[in-house]
Amino acid sequence: MRFLRQSLTGLFLAAVTLALLIYAGQMIASAIQIRLADAPIAEAPRERVFAVNVVTAAAETISPVLPAFGEVQSRRTLELRAATGGRIVELAESFQEGGDVKAGQMLIRIDPADAQSALDRVTSDLWDAETEVRDAARALELARDEQAAAEDQAALRERAFQRQNDLQSRGVGTTTAVEIAELAASSARQSVVSLRQAVAESEARVDQAATKVSRAKIVLAEAKRRLSDTVVIADFDGTLADVSLVRGGLVSANEKLASLVDGSELEVSFRVSTAQYSRLLEENGELILAPVSVTLDVAGIDLMAHARIDRDSAGAGAGQTGRLIFARLDDAPGFKPGDFVTVAVQEPPLENVYRLPSLSVNAAGSVLVLRDDNRLEALPVTVLRRQGDDILVRATDLEGREVVQARSPLLGSGIAVRPIRGQDARDVEEQVMLELSEERRARLVAFVQANTHMPAEAKARLLAQLEKPQVPQQMVERIESRMGG
Repeated sequence: MRFLRQSLTGLFLAAVTLALLIYAGQMIASAIQIRLADAPIAEAPRERVFAVNVVTAAAETISPVLPAFGEVQSRRTLELRAATGGRIVELAESFQEGGDVKAGQMLIRIDPADAQSALDRVTSDLWDAETEVRDAARALELARDEQAAAEDQAALRERAFQRQNDLQSRGVGTTTAVEIAELAASSARQSVVSLRQAVAESEARVDQAATKVSRAKIVLAEAKRRLSDTVVIADFDGTLADVSLVRGGLVSANEKLASLVDGSELEVSFRVSTAQYSRLLEENGELILAPVSVTLDVAGIDLMAHARIDRDSAGAGAGQTGRLIFARLDDAPGFKPGDFVTVAVQEPPLENVYRLPSLSVNAAGSVLVLRDDNRLEALPVTVLRRQGDDILVRATDLEGREVVQARSPLLGSGIAVRPIRGQDARDVEEQVMLELSEERRARLVAFVQANTHMPAEAKARLLAQLEKPQVPQQMVERIESRMGG
């Protein structure tokens, strides 16, 4: 029995060994066949799935903002020039760089001695001319009286001559008496003619005297104007700039003395491209008086002002492109002419547009949208505006679709993806506040107080921020970057 059990065990082990040898031989033969085959057997690759951030597209009405850079300038600027030459004998106390003056205030007085002497001479000439007018008028009156007396005498002589003719016709008078009477009448008529000529000369003398008076008045007005030109008056309220004058200095005619700038009437000029300019035109070609936001960066505090487009330049400008636009500032405390500012023009609203990340659109003008089977599909869009990191597009069949936020060369139509939905990565971070040491706070306050180029309103606002227990980190870094700390 024991022999039979051991025999069966040995037989089983031999069968197993033989089976293993046969299996090993088949594996070797199969490997040799695969090696010798013309084309290897390729395994089916596994599809790669990409993770993408998606955003849901929703149509809305958006007013695009056109960014630009501009310069603040005054709408009223007057160059103060000397109308006449001479020595400066008087200056106003406020006649200095940055001095505030009022309308009608005397600013400069040039030595008026020569102008006053000329005025006195012309006044004397006018008195002489007026005296001549009175003398000519009296002479004319006397000449007319003499003419009237001569005419009366001529009438008497004529009547005497007629009586002698009557007497001669009746045989009473003589021819000699008639001739004597006729000669007397002729002499009287001659006297009347002479006196009429005297009256005409007197009238001409009156006219000449009146002309002389008129010319004297013109010269007098000119002398008064030259005398008034020795004083420079402020035409409006403003601030003086480019002052280059001292008391006692000599100036020549038409020499520039200073500039008077009206700081309450400010405007900003900025240049846009021709394409951007076309968006600011109405259907009739008129410029839209769009609202404008003006920002001035002053040591960590942004000064804001509102303006409205007022006009555009007549030409493009020599060597320039685009269009130059002017916007009138409404109320701009802290702004000064010459400030370089950032301008944001609010364009007319666009309806039925989508706001998407700028990286979602490729150069061909298409976006990738998510299908129901989590595969991508290319959808063409029309790019309307670029707004910083965003883009405004218009497309069909985009409402409610999920759009890939950022495209890459690995993404395309038909690619399987795993969408990631969540908050936008560009949320504004909370402002970091710092607690300053007394030494650091004192250095910052001293730097701000010593800054003479900063407007008073901005300086007061900045000092108020520095007095608080916690100060914004961004403001501190910007101040220290300017002070070298």
